[in-house]
Amino acid sequence: MRVLVTGHLGYIGTVMVPMLIAEGFDVVGLDTDLFERSTFGEGIVPVPHIKKDVRDVEASDLKGFEAVIHLAGLSNDPLGDLNPNLTYEINHLASVRLAELAKQAGVRRFVFSSSCSNYGAGGENLLNENSAFNPVTPYGISKVRVEQDVSKMASSTFSPTFLRNATAFGVSPRLRFDLVLNNLTAWAFTTGKVFIKSDGTPWRPIVHIADISRAFIAVLKSPVERVHNEAFNVARNEDNYRIRELADIVKETVSNTVIEYAKDAGPDKRCYRVDSSKILKTLPVFKPVWDARKGAKELLTAYQKVGLQLNDFEGPKYKRIDHIKMLMSSGLLGPDLRWKKTS
Repeated sequence: MRVLVTGHLGYIGTVMVPMLIAEGFDVVGLDTDLFERSTFGEGIVPVPHIKKDVRDVEASDLKGFEAVIHLAGLSNDPLGDLNPNLTYEINHLASVRLAELAKQAGVRRFVFSSSCSNYGAGGENLLNENSAFNPVTPYGISKVRVEQDVSKMASSTFSPTFLRNATAFGVSPRLRFDLVLNNLTAWAFTTGKVFIKSDGTPWRPIVHIADISRAFIAVLKSPVERVHNEAFNVARNEDNYRIRELADIVKETVSNTVIEYAKDAGPDKRCYRVDSSKILKTLPVFKPVWDARKGAKELLTAYQKVGLQLNDFEGPKYKRIDHIKMLMSSGLLGPDLRWKKTS
């Protein structure tokens, strides 16, 4: 199967692409590569790719593909808050347009990387795919809108699937440090403090990026009718944690550390637990293998290997919002997040 992966040079994409290749898929990437200066650890597996902003995709770019995996977008809340209108333009409008072009080009499968952020202020209840959306950020709102708009395009020749990933964790060549387990482990390793920026009570389901990749592969390997216009929470029920529980796991993993709360720590509106029974029952080939303890150990080993410093992940090298601002101030990136000159 020939597959186009948008955002193949991002946090998830750089892990997913080698896994797709190992499963026998013919992979082509599409990415503008905003974070080409932020590679962590070892290099990225090269594949044929189109260096293009997802907003600028043309129908001709999509010809000949049997499936599109759509990962590209502004991938965290601080970036979304930088310019909410830009978030909707890239994450919502460009995604819907991509699906429209894919359908026109004869692409059969469209697998969208959605998010459990759709549930937002979900409270204490265990939420399944039929639960109400309650997003609280531009990022979450954009994901909801894509699902709503693209689901209407489903037909006998065009089959969208929506994978609502839990909060991701794990090591990647384009590692994100804004994600909770990655961040807590980085603070613990570099400072000896497991630094919590909320009051520790919010619930958050988590899932390793390799397991996210396994979910996408499971969708592509499943009969179309099983995944046609369906949404799936991507996690395991046992991987719903309160933030303070994740902090405890990190403290157990990184020796000689203490837990510290930010002085202004308070409740986080983003609080949700998800029921992931559907994907495990519907796609038995999907077999996640990671949990928080195993992930914290993987992260710690990676941080030790590169000698991670606090100013690396809290500065413009890896902190995505600061990296974008640095590219803008240097004249490389325009306010619309398009490259202004050859980088």
